[in-house]
This record gives sequence, structure tokens and C-alpha cells, in this order.
Amino acid sequence: MVPSKTERPKFDPTVPNGGRIADYFLGGKDNFAADRAAAHAALALAPELPAMSREGRLFLARVVRFLAGAGIRQFVDIGCGLPTRGNVHEIAHAVAPEARVAYVDNDPMVVVHAQALLQDDRLTTVVEADARRPELLLSRLRLTGMIDFDRPVAVLLFSVLQDITDDALALRIVTDLRRAIAPGSYLAVSHAVSDMRPETTAKLAALYQDRGSVTGPRRGNLRTGAEVGRFFDGLALVEPGVVYVPRWRPDGTGPHRPDSVWVVGGVGRKE
Repeated sequence: MVPSKTERPKFDPTVPNGGRIADYFLGGKDNFAADRAAAHAALALAPELPAMSREGRLFLARVVRFLAGAGIRQFVDIGCGLPTRGNVHEIAHAVAPEARVAYVDNDPMVVVHAQALLQDDRLTTVVEADARRPELLLSRLRLTGMIDFDRPVAVLLFSVLQDITDDALALRIVTDLRRAIAPGSYLAVSHAVSDMRPETTAKLAALYQDRGSVTGPRRGNLRTGAEVGRFFDGLALVEPGVVYVPRWRPDGTGPHRPDSVWVVGGVGRKE
């Protein structure tokens, strides 16, 4: 269910959260019993999930370095998850110290942690907002004064849209964000897909839906790579397009078997 205009996302440690599950996979400590139980159940189906989480972080790093190198000086990381090593602002500032970064998440625990970490950083901000309400999210970002949507900006949606099972809503999120950003801006997406291991991903989709860690109508499986590619309609895809994330501009740090990672990613530019 999409929250009403006045509804604030509720913090419930008994319901697994995708960001906290990922934190557990990455060896973090900011997770609860429900998250660990969901993680263990998922690992029984797909033991490669921790390696995939690490590959997701490497993809994020390569994308942010590319965007900073392309001249982007504003970043919006939606569904940022719990703070960990190699955050967007750290990567961006290594290339462009003047870059501004806004983190967005709907989990109050994430927001509190991030605000505590970044309270002395004048070039970053943290906003509590829900990707399912892009108009409200954009309004809150504008109020911070950190991001100027009349100038090029990079919007990052890493492992966010896969948790929104309603295809129409997921497309509306991307469409609203694309319309809001200026020409010369970029949209980056990563998304687990069903193409490579449909039986496993179908079981995982059922698991996460049963435990309440994804929102929207039930669906039989994750989206396919072709379906994820549609999120870039109206944008110019950066080479090599929408590919499995270890194959997106690899720098030698990827796995020996990149095809074992069933997450695709891509970057599109608004002309």
C-alpha cells in the first residue's frame, strides 16, 4: 500500500528490511533478529547473496567515480541503506571535493545513523522520504537547499525498484524523477533479475513477499533484464548499457565468474 500524504514510514524491527538484510550480508551489526532470520532463509536458497551485495557496492563505486569524472557535482542516493564503508559522498569527494550529496531513505533507523555520521559534513544531507512518493521526496530535497534541480544531478536507485513489485508504480517513480532532473543529468539503477536463475529468484521473491520486506502486489518472480531496461526509456544509455553489474566498466576488482551475479545495472543520461 502506498502511504498517504500524512503517513510516516513506521519503524518496525519485527519486519525484515532490505537495507538491514544487506547490512547483515556485508558483515554489519545494524540489523535485527527478523532481518537475520530472513537473511538465513535467503542464504539457504542462494548462498551467493553476500558476494552479490559486495558486487553491488563495487558497482556503486564505479558508477559514482564515472559520474564525478563526467562533471556531475550533485548526487541523490535514494534508498541509501545503512551507512557503510565506501559511501557515495566518500567516493564522489575523492574525485570532486566540492560535490554535494543527498541521501534519502524511508527507514528512520537509517536516517538517524546517517545524520549522526554526517552532522559535521556541510556538503551532505539526509532526508527521510519514501521512493513510492516521488513528488514528496523531490519537495523535501528542494527544501534542504543542497540540491539544485535546475543543474545536472545524478539520481541513484541501487537495489530500490526491485522492492517495489507494482510495475506501474516503479515506472511512475522513474518517470517522475526523470522529468524533474535537468538536461545533462543521469539516472543510475541496479536491480536483481530473474533471467539467470528463475527458479531460485522465484523462491526468493516469495520469501521476501511472505515476510513483508517488499511492497506492492504479489508477483511470481523478479523482473527480467528487459523489464529493467525499460526504466531507461527516454534516456541515452551510457556504454555498455544495462548489463550484469560486474560487466559494467570493470576495473579488475570483480569476481572470477561474473555471470554468477544476477543483478543488472545501467546509467542513462538525460539529453
